[in-house]
Amino acid sequence: MSSMKFLRQAARSARTFSTTSVARKDLIQDLYVKELKAYKPPVAAKDAHVGVVKNFSLPAVPKPPTLPVDLAAELTAYDATEPTKAEAEVTSSSAHAGEDVGKGADAFLGFLEADVKQAEVHH
Repeated sequence: MSSMKFLRQAARSARTFSTTSVARKDLIQDLYVKELKAYKPPVAAKDAHVGVVKNFSLPAVPKPPTLPVDLAAELTAYDATEPTKAEAEVTSSSAHAGEDVGKGADAFLGFLEADVKQAEVHH
């Protein structure tokens, strides 16, 4: 029975317990705000940029391209030149890259639509 009395006493004391908490000051926050307010940034020297920043100077103005005096003669000379060996190798290697090169889009689409033959598997 004494345990029952103890429970009633505990329940009664729990009801009378104050739920209002005293607002505690946040010491860390107060210290942080105090230090922020007290901070004074260092005064920079008036000529701090000297030696660090280069003076800007405009680049030289480029010359416009000039047309050759005899443009027709230069164009005919260009047309008469034969392609170099490196250019010929590039064009020939790109031509052999695929088997169906030059057959057209219809041949390619036909190849895609063709039935794939399954290889026979012997067990």
